[in-house]
Amino acid sequence: MDLAGKVALVLGGIKGIGKAIALALARAGTAVAVNTFDWEEELEPLRRDLAATGKDHLILKTDLRQVDDIALMVQAVLTRFGRLDILINNIERGGWPVVHGPYTCEQWDLELETTLRAKRWVFAAALPSLKASGAGAVINFSSIAGIVGRSGPAAPVFNDGYAAASRAVSLLTETWAREAAPEVRVNEIMLGFVETRHGPGTRGWGLLSDAEQQAIRGHTLLGRAGTAADVVQAVVFILQDAPFMTGSVLRLDGGYVLGGERATPMPKGVL
Repeated sequence: MDLAGKVALVLGGIKGIGKAIALALARAGTAVAVNTFDWEEELEPLRRDLAATGKDHLILKTDLRQVDDIALMVQAVLTRFGRLDILINNIERGGWPVVHGPYTCEQWDLELETTLRAKRWVFAAALPSLKASGAGAVINFSSIAGIVGRSGPAAPVFNDGYAAASRAVSLLTETWAREAAPEVRVNEIMLGFVETRHGPGTRGWGLLSDAEQQAIRGHTLLGRAGTAADVVQAVVFILQDAPFMTGSVLRLDGGYVLGGERATPMPKGVL
């Protein structure tokens, strides 16, 4: 995919990973629509940074838990740009056990509504336009919480509802790849600990003890959290350099899932 001249809808673009993706796409020549909902204090910096790219853009405020409003959001993108080629399905809400404590019904529902249900209805609303583009692309975002759950060093970080929703996203990725083919590719980036998502740049990180923080780093084979730049590179790879990839999950976790005990040297044997 040549990113120049395309139109992308980026969810969760107010800051962090979503904003980094939106700016990277704009700098590559893509017209970008960014959906926001909260973090109002970040809105003016987003406007300023998008304007600095010199590329046409649109900022929308939509509560993606309100299904009826999702179709209006997609229509606003089509009205402004006339097409839609790329959907960055970067919407989630994952409360930390160390922050929120035991679940309430409200917290559980919020995590499922945001991390899972919103993705489904945005995809459904966007799919006709993505198919019409003839070479559309969707990238779903999920978390390694869907693999490791509330266990090991990640136990203070990943709630059960968020983990369940993340695992379900991978099933949707495979189903949507079948549904959207051949006009649209659907892939997934499964994130581990990234600086701005479950990492050192988040509020919950400061509530972890030094030992808990070190345990997470020690369980990550590369010994560090990911960066927004790491995620952007993966997004650009899927969009621009992987035209035969669909229905795939790209795990971007620095080796956390494989971490823990290291492989030891081969013994000499007895023969």
